[in-house]
Amino acid sequence: MDGNQSTGGKCPVMHGGLTSRETGVTSWWPKSLNFDILHQHDKKVQPYGEAFEYREAVKELDYDALRKDLHALVTDSQDWWPADWGSYSGLFIRMAWHAAGSYRLADGRGGGGSGNLRFAPLNSWPDNANLDKARRLLWPIKKKYGNKLSWADLIILAGNAAYEVAGLETFGFGFGREDIWHPEKDTYWGSEKEWLTDSRYEEIDDRASMENPLAAVVMGLIYVNPEGVNGKPDPAMTAKDVRETFKRMAMNDEETAALTAGGHTIGKCHGNADASKLGAEPEGEEGLHRMGFGWHNPHESGNGRFTLTGGPEGAWTTNPTKWDGGYFEMLLDHEWELTKSPAGAWQWKPVTIAEEDMPVQVDDPSERTMPMMTDADMAMKVDPIYREYMEKFRNDHAYFSDCFARAWFKLTHRDMGPKVRYLGPWVPSEDLIWQDPVPVGSTGYDVDAVKAKIEASGLSVSDLVSTAWDSARTYRGSDMRGGANGARIRLAPQKDWEGNEPERLARVLSVLEPIARETGASIADTIVLAGNVGVEQAAKAAGHDITVPFTAGRGDATDEMTDADSFEPLEPLADGYRNWEKDSYVVKAEEMLLDRTQLLGLTAPEMTCLIGGMRAMGTNHGGTKHGVFTSREGALTTDYFVNLTDMANIWEPVEDDLYEIQDRKSGETKWTATRVDLVFGSNSILRAYAEVYAQDDASEKFVKDFIAAWVKVMEADRFDVRT
Repeated sequence: MDGNQSTGGKCPVMHGGLTSRETGVTSWWPKSLNFDILHQHDKKVQPYGEAFEYREAVKELDYDALRKDLHALVTDSQDWWPADWGSYSGLFIRMAWHAAGSYRLADGRGGGGSGNLRFAPLNSWPDNANLDKARRLLWPIKKKYGNKLSWADLIILAGNAAYEVAGLETFGFGFGREDIWHPEKDTYWGSEKEWLTDSRYEEIDDRASMENPLAAVVMGLIYVNPEGVNGKPDPAMTAKDVRETFKRMAMNDEETAALTAGGHTIGKCHGNADASKLGAEPEGEEGLHRMGFGWHNPHESGNGRFTLTGGPEGAWTTNPTKWDGGYFEMLLDHEWELTKSPAGAWQWKPVTIAEEDMPVQVDDPSERTMPMMTDADMAMKVDPIYREYMEKFRNDHAYFSDCFARAWFKLTHRDMGPKVRYLGPWVPSEDLIWQDPVPVGSTGYDVDAVKAKIEASGLSVSDLVSTAWDSARTYRGSDMRGGANGARIRLAPQKDWEGNEPERLARVLSVLEPIARETGASIADTIVLAGNVGVEQAAKAAGHDITVPFTAGRGDATDEMTDADSFEPLEPLADGYRNWEKDSYVVKAEEMLLDRTQLLGLTAPEMTCLIGGMRAMGTNHGGTKHGVFTSREGALTTDYFVNLTDMANIWEPVEDDLYEIQDRKSGETKWTATRVDLVFGSNSILRAYAEVYAQDDASEKFVKDFIAAWVKVMEADRFDVRT
């Protein structure tokens, strides 16, 4: 180094140039297609090694010892974060509830099935204030049981343990939630740029006009604003928010009422200080000495009776650590008036109340405190439907306990998928309709005989492949719903979905169902085998004699096993793989393609391969020719990629999202294409993949890659044959 050159004050790294979220190289082009959603939860970031399988490790857990340890922890108050009334029941219940309650039915994302509460944004949502302390209280148990117990399972199980200590007989518990290891930063939680603001309603007074797939009313809340719609107390209006939000979480009115009452039977709200003095959330805290803690409260001790989450203050019941009917007595037997908490939040207090009916102070049983209700609680009283359930629950505590236990089980397990995925000794034996039950299918039939009948059926490659694809493409890795198992494509509502081409579907099923009956195969297996036959025929037409792998054993669901309403959100509104959109949307077609690809659990190369193969086989919805860049339609060739990347062609827009591919010299139109097609030539990442399959030596690789990706989709929901 030049001795005359000073280095004082110089930073040895590029001031966030490599690590800042705002300064990544792609931020120069904000409209470019973001593939990050396809790269989430890469196995390379999992610290246990590639051979580790949590669903095997958890089977070695000492379940009874774990339950005993959790029960003991609930009442083991720590000096650094004292328990209210000597019990952490309320805190652990809130933690489990807020982990599970981010689930939304529309796209199956959210929920407590991945331990995502440990990471941003959920670890720093205003509604999750002080849950960082709840997770630290659990650390000794996580430390003790190590890799045999995921954070995801532990967080939910802690809520169960809290209710059990309070006196509730829970419905059961299933282990098997596998942890993620970095934020789900590409999950859409809303477009708002500030906490506790909303821009998600088409009409602000129409609460059902909330933007899909969202469920919470504003950014940063799990459910609804406890102070009222947009912070304005109005229980009747808040009831509309509660109903819409819980419906979007797959809950009916009775389940919603039970969850509200049962959730507020235990614990309290914490707003006993000036909310403006509350420190930053964990992700916003700059002091390393805080060690990941957020929401520092400088008022008095900052905990105990002075604990602050920034909202209402007080308990709902006389005995907030006991599972009893006190919530109904408090809500229904008193008149209520508006007041404000020390934190400045709107809440309701009894007009009159006897001292013995008031809860005691969290750290001094000789001192009584005023109970409270939020606007959401008051909604349970003023809304006639919710009020009817409140009265029913009050008059039959056993019925209420059973309703709540079932609703709590549903809340905390909804995103785990079918019951076959539940592990451990506490899995309930009862099959529940929201678990999308499917009977076990036969494996004793002659697969080759089924395939021979399909081959002789006269159905085209397009018929066979399209029907199998439509049956399987409903799968969502977000909550493990949908897929080909169960053959629900032949049941309402799926048989009538526009994307499934009802007339063509009925024609194909009229051929496949008799084959299933004659051979002893399930219809579900027969549909998948039909798709495999179509792929094999297409591969043979391209010069490749290959067998598509197949695993028998799918069952056939019935209408009685199907909660038809809950399947409506699985309806595809667009499917780039079949070059179809139900309508025109603000979201670009290629963005919807990425969303479906991520839900199917596919990578960008797998997506590319499948698109090219589906086009070559002529599987477009309605038989359109957009993207069918071949004169050998029905053969599994690489023609799609060869002609897409051929510089002898030019691409011209002819109308909205439709293009012509023309000969550069003659101007003759060769083919038509959609945005989904052209993005594989225009986007630098996708073009790189497309070029692999356009090469002269790619034919065999393409067929093998296509079949591997095809089988992955067909088998995505086969939890019965894999861990």
